[in-house]
Amino acid sequence: MGDLLARARAVAFDLDGTLVDSAPDIAAAANAMLAERGLPRVPLARVIAAIGDGIDALVAQVLEESAGRAPDAATAAAAGERFRDLYAHDLFTASRLFPGVREGLGRLAARGLPVGCVTNKARAFTANLLDRAGLASRLAFVECPESAAERKPAPFLLLKACRDLGIAPAKLLYVGDSALDVAAARAAGSPVVLVDYGYNRGCAASQAGADAVIGSLEDLLEMRAGAPR
Repeated sequence: MGDLLARARAVAFDLDGTLVDSAPDIAAAANAMLAERGLPRVPLARVIAAIGDGIDALVAQVLEESAGRAPDAATAAAAGERFRDLYAHDLFTASRLFPGVREGLGRLAARGLPVGCVTNKARAFTANLLDRAGLASRLAFVECPESAAERKPAPFLLLKACRDLGIAPAKLLYVGDSALDVAAARAAGSPVVLVDYGYNRGCAASQAGADAVIGSLEDLLEMRAGAPR
C-alpha cells in the first residue's frame, strides 16, 4: 500500500500522551484541587483514564472518582476553575517529552514536511505547554478547540488544519495515542498512526483500527502502511 509518510504533505500530532507525558502535572493539579475540598486523592492511572475530552470532563470524572458521586453543576464549575488556575501554574514541572519526540520532529523537519499539533487541549494551556516543552518553534501549525463541538472525535480540527494548509485531508497524516484520534482521523478522511505508549483509555493501540502502530516518532521514517509495529 506504499509509504504513508511519502504520501503525506503534512503531519499533525496529538499532544497529551503523544508528544508530552503531561499526566503527572494534570494529576498534581487535580489532586491539589481535591485536597482543597477535603476529598481523597485519585491515583495517577485514574486521572490518565480521564484525559482526552477536555478539562470539564476530566474534573467531573475525578470529582466523582474521589467523592463517590457525580458533582452538581455548581461544584463542577467551581472545581474546574480552580483546576485551571492550579494547572496553569505548573503544567511542565513533572511532565516530560516522550522518548524520540525531539528526534522524530527533527527528522520530519529535515524532510521539509510541515509539522503541527491538533489537540483537544484548550489553546491557553497548549501554547504554554508547547513553549515550556521546547516544541513551539518546531511546529508550523497548532489547532485547538474553541467549543466542545469542535473537539475530537469530531473531524473539525483536522479539517481546519487541512484548509489552512491548502491540502486534501488524505494528505494529512495524523499521529495520536488513542481510539479517539483514530475516530477523528477517519471522520476527516485522513490516514492515522498510533503510538503504542500514551493514554489509550483502555483500548490498546493495536486494537484501535489505525493504519499503523509505532513505538516512537522516529519510527515514522521507516513505517509503511499495512505494517503495524
